[in-house]
Amino acid sequence: SPDPRETICMSREEFMHRMTEIVGWGQAEEYGELFDKVDVAREGFINWDKLTSFILLSLYEKDARTKATVVPQWKDLEFLPGKHKDTIQKIIFLKSSGHYLTISKEGLLGIWGENLKLQETLPITSDATKLKHLWVTCLVSLENVNKIAVAFTSKEICFYDLLSKEFPCQYKLQGLKGTPICMDYWCDPLDANESILSFGDITGKVQAIVFTAALISLFERPASSCDDKEATMTINWAELLSGCHRCCHILGHKLHHGDWVRQVTYNASLDAIISSTTSNTNTVVMAWREKSKKHLKITSFDIAQGVHAFDYHSRLNLIATAGINNKVCLWNPYVVSKPVGVLWGHSASVIAVQFFAERKQLFSFSRDKVLRLWDIQHQLSIQRIACSFPKSQDFRCLFHFDEAYGRLFISFNNQLALLAMESEANNRVRSHQKPVTCILYNSLLKQ
Repeated sequence: SPDPRETICMSREEFMHRMTEIVGWGQAEEYGELFDKVDVAREGFINWDKLTSFILLSLYEKDARTKATVVPQWKDLEFLPGKHKDTIQKIIFLKSSGHYLTISKEGLLGIWGENLKLQETLPITSDATKLKHLWVTCLVSLENVNKIAVAFTSKEICFYDLLSKEFPCQYKLQGLKGTPICMDYWCDPLDANESILSFGDITGKVQAIVFTAALISLFERPASSCDDKEATMTINWAELLSGCHRCCHILGHKLHHGDWVRQVTYNASLDAIISSTTSNTNTVVMAWREKSKKHLKITSFDIAQGVHAFDYHSRLNLIATAGINNKVCLWNPYVVSKPVGVLWGHSASVIAVQFFAERKQLFSFSRDKVLRLWDIQHQLSIQRIACSFPKSQDFRCLFHFDEAYGRLFISFNNQLALLAMESEANNRVRSHQKPVTCILYNSLLKQ
């Protein structure tokens, strides 16, 4: 239209006639079918915006389908030289500094640079006698307040400051009823004061500390305490339960009835704490926060023989579980009766699962050291890699995929191995700086 504010609409007959005429190929019936696809509301007419939106959506979907079937190429498995003497319990990535942190059972903290060279190692506590009788069970990063939290078999969680040299301990949470063996930390990307530290213990309890003023202080310092900010503040779990710390409150449940809680995570899109055990009753428990945010509503999945681990994909709304019965199951969080998909292919129990979120794919790793990559949509295994780890019957394995850098870390007892993804962008030749609008082919010169 000469007037840009005016939108032109076309009826089905006019669209079929004009398109055949202008484009110069294709049958009128095909344009009729295209019209029907664009005119979803059955209004009998379409405009230019509707047509272009439909074409763009089709191309996005086609692109997503292509991505989902792309199989990543990996460099050779590489063992990273480290100094851990005992089992590596956790690996985390610090977005603020670009470093990776590893912690092992004996309390040694490893700091790795972005180039994956070990920069330094330091004992998490300077009390040597304490480390003789203690194990570290887990580590999480509190990104919004530049701290890390470390759980010990002494039924305590210590909070260390990453901004100070030597990482001094700022808070020590004592008096927990059971040994915490898994932890998870979430902070609100829109309000850094809101955050949740959830943890599971060996008595089957899942508990969460909900912080409401994290940037000011995680816990309230008693008025009588000395002004020395460097001194470690000791908090008793009973104090938190009684509610005398106004900047945080506690949520929890005991639905796992004495089974070790193997993994726990809080998910904001579900507003629920997900936890799992190796038991076949209440294997995966979803604890949904109610409107008041102070109470939990519980639903649970029973999975034969239990699971080692799980992962949740918020865009697909799927929970993947690593089954001891060699199966990877996909669950809708709202449907507890049966899984929406089962991925067969492993010949040993599955010990880890993690979504490759961008591509709608899923990694799984089994006890016989086989890594598989699955296409979720078609529920097919698209890649199988047998990892050449040392032969050992009894081993503890840790699995961590860093999607941003295409790095897959697998720890084998005290050794850390890396599978790095080959970068795909290098294969493409870019001929133009701006989007390409026209291509001509010369058949004579074949150019």
